[in-house]
Amino acid sequence: MTNKLTWHGHATLGLETGGYKLVIDPFFEGNPAASLSPNKVEADFLLVSHGHGDHVGDAVSIAKRTGAMIISNYEIAGWFSEKGVEKTHGQHLGGGHKHPFGYLKLTLALHGSMLPDGSYGGNPCGFLLTTNDGKKFYFAQDTGLFGDMKLIGEEGLDVAVIPIGDNYTMGPDDAFRAIEMLQPRHVVPIHYNTWDLIAQDAENWSEKVKKLGVQVHVLKPGESFSL
Repeated sequence: MTNKLTWHGHATLGLETGGYKLVIDPFFEGNPAASLSPNKVEADFLLVSHGHGDHVGDAVSIAKRTGAMIISNYEIAGWFSEKGVEKTHGQHLGGGHKHPFGYLKLTLALHGSMLPDGSYGGNPCGFLLTTNDGKKFYFAQDTGLFGDMKLIGEEGLDVAVIPIGDNYTMGPDDAFRAIEMLQPRHVVPIHYNTWDLIAQDAENWSEKVKKLGVQVHVLKPGESFSL
């Protein structure tokens, strides 16, 4: 089975696995790096890591148009239900669930989570996904460096998706330390170059990371790689 990962700019990603289409943090409208308009997005499931507007993004409109289920923490899932989204699934940090596309666990993330209207957004999270063919993806999303990344790495990661933009998340140096702890086979940097404040030289960073024996995929918005 092929798993196709696409970066749509900022922290927005698509994953096609086992015939299912997932979109993580679907921020398209207002995203200067977006490779799609929200009305062109196809999804069976939407994963939302926290409540900030650049991650909640277009989840409501996409879910209503496509019938996709939104998966997030319990508080955010409830907020989406109040917005008229018919299918939601709430989880919490450390809790996993077997979805049709694989086993999804919510991981720790060091960040904030207030929703766009000021509502309480619970705890921010990352996603640890074991696909139905046994591949392990870690979507760190918005987070600072934390020592328990070593525990996540002990899962035996195929792919780690890591922010490198600094200011709001890990910068390049802490992201390098994260890769040392996670020890994935493949790495995709995200959450950089959307705006000048988080501009980074991903190619230069990737050359350093490659010395750890990791394959780094510096994607342009809309580009993909398959596993």
